[in-house]
Amino acid sequence: MPVWLREYSWRQSGSAVYLSLPLRGLRVTPANIFCTDQYLKVSIPPFLFEAVLYAPIDDTNSTAKIGNGVIFFTLYKKEVAMWDSLTLANANKETLQYLRENAVLKAHEKAKEETEAKKVTKQEHKKYALEATMKLEEAERKRIEDLKEKERQKVTKELELWKKQQEDAEKQKQVQKEEKLHQEVEQLKEKKKEKINKTGISNEGTSKTRLKPTKGCHGSNSMFSENLKEEQLPAPRSAATIKINFTSRVFPTALRESRITEEEEWLHKQAEARRTISADLSELQDLKEEEKNPDWLKDKGNKMFATGNYLAAVNAYNLAVRLNNKLPLLYLNRAACHLKLRNLHKAIEDSSKALELLTPLVPDNENARVKAYVRRGTAFCQLELYTEGLQDYEAALKIDPKNKTIEKDAEKIRHLIQGTMQDS
Repeated sequence: MPVWLREYSWRQSGSAVYLSLPLRGLRVTPANIFCTDQYLKVSIPPFLFEAVLYAPIDDTNSTAKIGNGVIFFTLYKKEVAMWDSLTLANANKETLQYLRENAVLKAHEKAKEETEAKKVTKQEHKKYALEATMKLEEAERKRIEDLKEKERQKVTKELELWKKQQEDAEKQKQVQKEEKLHQEVEQLKEKKKEKINKTGISNEGTSKTRLKPTKGCHGSNSMFSENLKEEQLPAPRSAATIKINFTSRVFPTALRESRITEEEEWLHKQAEARRTISADLSELQDLKEEEKNPDWLKDKGNKMFATGNYLAAVNAYNLAVRLNNKLPLLYLNRAACHLKLRNLHKAIEDSSKALELLTPLVPDNENARVKAYVRRGTAFCQLELYTEGLQDYEAALKIDPKNKTIEKDAEKIRHLIQGTMQDS
């Protein structure tokens, strides 16, 4: 049960009530105080102070000061009047209960209204902040656009000025060029005149020595000098046709000195391939043109191998090797056929030839070298030459160390070698 606090003192004026509630030794916080327009409650368990006020107060402006073990209330009256007592006198329990419940409801409604008001205020502040931000962004965007426009106008003016300068420079160059050309033409004319004058003077001197005209024959003398001048001019050039013979080329591109070595090497290889194909292979005469292609024969052999026709595949590879003996895949595929046909020595021979041609050792031919080592190693093992077979499998593992199948096969060969040594 609560302990009721009965000790308090109060005084009043026409507009306010001053209430002092001593709470010695108790720690009080604002959460312990509940006040409405006609109900005041201080709850500090197990202590309780409750007062149903004589008349309504302005609970919004009323205050409570906590300090030195005392709560001092300043309660402003809604109507200016003097109270007969602090609390409502002669009130029964039902009235008090109604007033309490009504005070709690009013407090809840007030809290709800305050929450709604805060929410509205928050939304208004948020809206105002958003509008302010949008205005700032719009102003910033406009400022940037103005800067861009100013910069664009500046660049445009500079470009127009540069174009004008270029045009002026071109005009000036053209004028200088025309003046220079005019000067050269004038110089040529002057030189030609000087040459003609010199020729005329020499001719005139010669004519004077050869022919001494009589007085009064000035007209005949001038005509003779004109004829001499015309005879000194060179004759016009005769028309002719020039024939140009171009060197024949195999390649459609123009000749380059830096490409001469590569072109000669390519032509040499092509000639060697043609000599190889046109050698004494009488059986090629009955074949079609595509059947004389080593790559076509290799693909044909691969299809025959896939269908299990190993003899036909060997024949296709044989003919392809005769056409071009520099393709390592031909020997590698033929070795696989020989393994299927139990031609173990031929399989070893073809695998070795493939390894010879798979040079230089580059990442692009790693897969082919692994297959060559595995096929030759398999042939050695089937001939019970386990040591040589193990060497080939280990060589394949060096190239492809992550291949679990090759690793397992190599381990089996090691067990076979150990078993053979124990039996011996």
